[in-house]
Amino acid sequence: MEGLKLMYANLEESQNQVQHNTEGLNSNGLVVRRGQPFKITLSFNGPYMSIKDDLMLRTDLSMNPSKYEDDSVYLPEENQRKEYVRNRIGLLYMGTNNFITRRSWDFDQYESGILDICMMMLQVSNEHKQNWRRDYTKRFDPVYISRVVSAMVNHDDDCGVLEGNWNGNYSSGVNPSDWEESGSILKQWANSNFRPVQYGQCWVFAAVMCTVMRVLGIPTRVVTNFNSAHDTNKNMEIEEYYSEKGERLPHGDSIWNFHVWVECWMKREDLPEGYDGWQAVDPTPQERSDGTFRCGPAPVKAIRECRTDMNYDVPFIYAEVNAVVHRYIMCQSQILSCTTETDRVGALICTKGLGSDKPQDITSTYKHNKESARGFSVELNLDKMPVVGENICFSVIVTNLDSVQKRVREYANAQAKRYDTIPSDTFWEADNFIELSPYGKTVLQHQISYSQYSALKNEQLVNLAVVITDMATEKRLIASKEFNINFPFILIQVADPDTVTVGRRQVATVTFTNLFSVPVRGMLTVAGSALLEDKIHINVELLQPSETINTEVRFTPKSPGKKMLYATLNLDYNRAVFRGYRTFMVL
Repeated sequence: MEGLKLMYANLEESQNQVQHNTEGLNSNGLVVRRGQPFKITLSFNGPYMSIKDDLMLRTDLSMNPSKYEDDSVYLPEENQRKEYVRNRIGLLYMGTNNFITRRSWDFDQYESGILDICMMMLQVSNEHKQNWRRDYTKRFDPVYISRVVSAMVNHDDDCGVLEGNWNGNYSSGVNPSDWEESGSILKQWANSNFRPVQYGQCWVFAAVMCTVMRVLGIPTRVVTNFNSAHDTNKNMEIEEYYSEKGERLPHGDSIWNFHVWVECWMKREDLPEGYDGWQAVDPTPQERSDGTFRCGPAPVKAIRECRTDMNYDVPFIYAEVNAVVHRYIMCQSQILSCTTETDRVGALICTKGLGSDKPQDITSTYKHNKESARGFSVELNLDKMPVVGENICFSVIVTNLDSVQKRVREYANAQAKRYDTIPSDTFWEADNFIELSPYGKTVLQHQISYSQYSALKNEQLVNLAVVITDMATEKRLIASKEFNINFPFILIQVADPDTVTVGRRQVATVTFTNLFSVPVRGMLTVAGSALLEDKIHINVELLQPSETINTEVRFTPKSPGKKMLYATLNLDYNRAVFRGYRTFMVL
């Protein structure tokens, strides 16, 4: 008797994808998550009877299916899976460790076509081109996948997604600061036949990698390291050089104000026991790893323990968070003094808090606590967070630690700086003599007016340094601080935020006040995935000093869950850029 024939198979996509939280991952087929049962309905040409009919379901995953018996990226807590795999809304932290700024980011993993683009990224990688059989059989391994994606997010060495640019000239592409979501970057790359998207910097590389890894089901979070060292000579030490007036000299190693990478959660079966968990992976092209611009995955625990013998790239990341800094004061190629700092690099390492908009301090996972340097007789303090349009006010505190009177000289210097480079252009300086009584303390107040720093570009920071010289002994001490000048947030208010519902039209009010002393005009852009069909562009006509505009934006949510509405205002005056966002739950 002829056996049953399968006539139709229903993958029950709608039901399965709701239960697997994959209903937004648009693709041509069923998308399910590892470790969960799913339902399929089979139709035969006759009745199925288990007592006489045998039914076998066979799935081919690789030439070594036993590798799939254990889920090497499983997070046990539901709130962790929700944050590090399914959450499409993120915050990126920048600035300095004393003055943290944050940027909203939409990872866009549920946007139409993003899953297919991420899978395509694996298909056009060098690993797949060189040996497609080996590539397919190793895709079970998150270590392998993270190294492939780390290389493919930057376009160096391959046909990767983003081209980096740190020279300040973005005329042939997009200023890295203007990106606010991953979807447009990935779509532009795929639609251009894999030409690199111009341009990215570290937070853009990291955010795009976070999207790809979350789409592939690997828990991932974006991490910021403040005072991130780039150890060019690989001695795990950083050398900085200053003039006797406090001006930073253009040679030596660099310390980025911040650097952004990602951490991916995975088991490390290739390493000794105890190094599972969060792994640092950096897609920003800095140094080659096994001949390719990529970095990691390096176990965070191995970085903390300085296990430089372990895969992958532990020494490089260890230096980024733990390098010792030697600061030299020079005059005509002669070293006048040298101080050593052991706690400056990796001053703060943080990520978005679990289920929170606040940064989570994870510094202790990368490094052991060190005693702060003691015995300094000069301090430099900002009076408050600098805001564009206002004066920068700061104080220099000089303390005499001896029982005799001293006469000292103060040189103070302010230079423009990008987060990833050595400071350049001096735009303000001061020179004063101070009489110090025995064990006395003097506080010097300084101001830098807006007119003196107004020419700085939006993405630039300020490097402020002061050198105190004892006129009798010629002993010199230096103190410095780096900070960004903040643009206040655009205020976004949603009417009745507790009752925002799918399919019901809502109203948000976007508010901006001109803080400048001159009239301004510009372009306001409002966007929000699953809230607005397209970005809304609004011309801001001439706005007088201290004048406020309130703009109403109407939107209709398409799906439930936590959503984000964000706004950007680009002003013609001084190329200033203001940003703001509002998150809320859609019922």
